[in-house]
Amino acid sequence: MPDGNEEERNLLVRELGIHWIISSILTGRHILTPDEARKYLHPSLHDLHNPFLMKDMLLGVDRMISAVFRKEKVIVYGDYDADGITSVAVLVKFLREIQADVGYYIPDRIEEGYGLNRKAIDRIKDSGASLIVTVDCGISDRDEVLYAASLGLDTIILDHHEVSGPLPNAVASINPKRPDDTFPLKHLAAVGIVFNFLIALRGSLRKNGFWRDKPYPNLKEYLDLVALGTIGDICPMVDENRIFSRVGLELLTEGKRAGIRALKEISGIDDSTVDSEKASFCLIPRINAAGRVGLPEEAVELLLSDSVTEARELALKLESYNRKRRALEKAILDEIVEHIDSTIDSSNRTSFVMASDKWHPGVIGIVASKIADRYDRPAILISLRDGVGKGSGRSISNFNIFQGLKECEDYLISYGGHRYAAGISILEEDIEQFSDLLDEIVRENVQKSDFVSATVIDAQCHLNDITHELLSQMELLAPFGSRNPEPVLCVRNVNALSPAIVGKNHLRMRVSQSGVSRNSIWFSQGHFIRDLHDSFLDIAFTPQINYWNGSSDIQLKMKDIKIREN
Repeated sequence: MPDGNEEERNLLVRELGIHWIISSILTGRHILTPDEARKYLHPSLHDLHNPFLMKDMLLGVDRMISAVFRKEKVIVYGDYDADGITSVAVLVKFLREIQADVGYYIPDRIEEGYGLNRKAIDRIKDSGASLIVTVDCGISDRDEVLYAASLGLDTIILDHHEVSGPLPNAVASINPKRPDDTFPLKHLAAVGIVFNFLIALRGSLRKNGFWRDKPYPNLKEYLDLVALGTIGDICPMVDENRIFSRVGLELLTEGKRAGIRALKEISGIDDSTVDSEKASFCLIPRINAAGRVGLPEEAVELLLSDSVTEARELALKLESYNRKRRALEKAILDEIVEHIDSTIDSSNRTSFVMASDKWHPGVIGIVASKIADRYDRPAILISLRDGVGKGSGRSISNFNIFQGLKECEDYLISYGGHRYAAGISILEEDIEQFSDLLDEIVRENVQKSDFVSATVIDAQCHLNDITHELLSQMELLAPFGSRNPEPVLCVRNVNALSPAIVGKNHLRMRVSQSGVSRNSIWFSQGHFIRDLHDSFLDIAFTPQINYWNGSSDIQLKMKDIKIREN
C-alpha cells in the first residue's frame, strides 16, 4: 500500500473538497499539491505543452508549409497497428482539409515488414511525391532515408520509438525520446506526436495568413482518433496522454464520426459510454486486426470515411478480420501454454523465447503479451519463414525489453521498440543462443519477487465508505491505463455470503461488514467457491456501478482475497 503524508492528504481534502479515499489515491500516485490535483482531476487542452519544445519541430513544420504552398505531393508512411493507423488517418485528414496533395502508404506486414523499405520508396517516387512523412516509424531507418534522398525525396520523421545510434539524415526527426529533446513528456504515442505537429503546423499557417479566407480548423475534433492510438499503444495515462484520452473518449462516446459510429455498432457498444476499457477491448482490436490479418488501408478508410454506408461495409470487414485474428491467437496461445506447462520448468526460466514456422506473424505480439501476463516473464515469439524469424516481444513492468535486446544485438539482424514492447529480426540458427543470453540478462536485472504478481492497494477503508458519492468522484480519476491503473481498495474482515458461480466460472458473492453489505464479482475465479462458505476475508477490489436490466447498484470487482484464520 502506498505511503502518503497525512498532511498532504488532508490539504487536498480541504482545498478540493474531495473524499479522503480519493485524496489517498492521489498522494499515493505522487500528486501532492492542490494545483497538481486540479490538473489531474480536470484535464484541459489549455495544459498542453508547447509543441515547438520538440527538437526539429520548426524544421518539420516549415518543410510541410513549403509543400502545401507549392502543391507538392506528400505521402504519409505509417505502421500497421492502431497507433500507426490512427496517426495516418489524423495527418491525412488534416492535410486533405487544407487542400494539400496527400496520399498514404502502409507496408504489408508479411511481405515488407515494419518501417521504410526501398521498394516502397521507389513506388512513392514513381507516384510523383517529393515529401515522405513517416508516422510511428522511421527513427531507425537511416539507410532508407538516405536512399529516399538520393531519389530527390525529403523525409520528415514523426516517431516515438527508442533512438539507437545516430539519427537518420532527414529534414526533421521529431521524437521526444531523442537525447537532445526538451519536450516534458517522453512517452507519447506516435499519434500524440502527430497531434502536436498539427498544433504547430496550424499555428504557423495562421502566421503565414493561410486562414484569411478559410475556416480555422478545430483540432479537438481529431482527439477521438488520438485517444484510440494512445490507448492502443498502452502509453502512460499521464500528462498529455491523459488529456488526449479524457477528451477523446468523450468524443468516442458521442460517435459523430461515421467510421467510429459504425465501429461502435459492430462492436455492440453503440449506446454505451466509451471508457478506456471499452476502447481497449472493443474498438482497438478491430482496428489492429486489419493490420494483423487483413488490409490496414481498410481501417484507415473507415476512420476517414464520411459515408455511413461505406463505413458500415468497412466495419463489417474489420469484424471478419477480428474473428480470424482471435481464432489464430487462441490456437497459438493454447499450443504455447500446453508446451510451457508440460515441458518447461518456468520457475527456472526468467524469459520465454519461442519460434515456429506455423505461427501467423500478425498475431504473435498479442500472444506474447498474454504469455508475459500469465507467467510474469518477458516473452518473445518468433514467426519463421525461409530460415529468418520475425519476432514480437512483450515485457513485465520491471524489465526494459528494448535495453535487453540492445545487449543481444550480436544475435539479431535488427530490432526496435520501447520499454514494454519490441520487434526483432533474427536468423533461425541464432535463436537458441539469443534465448539463453536474454534469459541471463533478465536474471541479472530482475529480482525474483518481480516474477510474482502482486496486488497494489491504493487505500484501506471500511465497507460503509463505498458509496455512490465516492464512485462519482472516482470517475474523475479515469481514464485508466499504464501508470494510472484502476484504484484498488482493501477492506479487512468481511463476511462472505451466498457465494455462487455464474457465467464462465465467475465467482459472485455478497460481502458484509458491520451491517453494510455489497455485491461482488470475481472474474474467472469460480474455483475458490469451496473455500468461502461462512468465511471471513480481507478483500482487494475496485468499486464500480453495475448496470443490469435497467437498474444500477454498487458492485465490488474483486482483485484478490485472503481468507482470515479463525
